[in-house]
Amino acid sequence: MEIKHKNITDRIIRAFYNVYNTLGFGFLEKVYENSMLLELTEMGLSVQKQYPIDVYYREKLVGSYFADLLVEEKVIVELKAAEVICEEHEFQLINYLKATDIEIGLLLNFGKEPQFKRKIFTNNPR
Repeated sequence: MEIKHKNITDRIIRAFYNVYNTLGFGFLEKVYENSMLLELTEMGLSVQKQYPIDVYYREKLVGSYFADLLVEEKVIVELKAAEVICEEHEFQLINYLKATDIEIGLLLNFGKEPQFKRKIFTNNPR
């Protein structure tokens, strides 16, 4: 079974470990976000920081959010600096995917131990 956007997600995860191994635990999310932006850009990836996501209900705009990073217009990256990844973090990422046409997301946690989760949500099953 082929993993969608594996080449991109593998590079994002490598960047995550590069940043984690350099900075370690304890910084604010913004520090990790800026570091990930630098690392991913140096890897030659296209990255948008604070990617806007609009949420609609019955075709009316009901909210706006910002995903931490959008990589290659294909993968949403949500960063955390928490003790551990919790269910709320996972649902936040899944909801970002639901609100967009993007199907792949990575949740990266710069906690005491580095953690990541890959999420998939297909809005238009084929």
